Amino acid sequence: MKTEACLFAGVAGFFLVAGAFYTWLSDREPAGTAALVVSFLMASLVAFFCAVNHRRRGKRPEDRKDGEIAERAGRLDFFPPRSYYPPLTGLGAALSALGIVFGLWLFLIGFGVLWGGVFGLAFQHVRRE
Repeated sequence: MKTEACLFAGVAGFFLVAGAFYTWLSDREPAGTAALVVSFLMASLVAFFCAVNHRRRGKRPEDRKDGEIAERAGRLDFFPPRSYYPPLTGLGAALSALGIVFGLWLFLIGFGVLWGGVFGLAFQHVRRE
């Protein structure tokens, strides 16, 4: 994760420098400046996450020169065979987006469907063995 942290820190640095030059040269045009600042913050967040994971877990087998393929063998995680919640979440997001255009009533219905989909995704396999 150290390589990824350095990579995203470089990307964040690029967005910081580009944002500073853009702000200076564009007479403080707000939309582009905001986009570059948000891009800097997102890249910084990913770099911070990767750095913290590297510090907490150490090197992964693929980061070491003596790492073996067998070290990553075995079960990765639990993947559900099928779930109806991702389409429900997408439908809720689409209805919420349309609700912004057509009215509060549609937004509230979409938000309810979206909440149900996200809640279902989070808790559908809580009691699995």
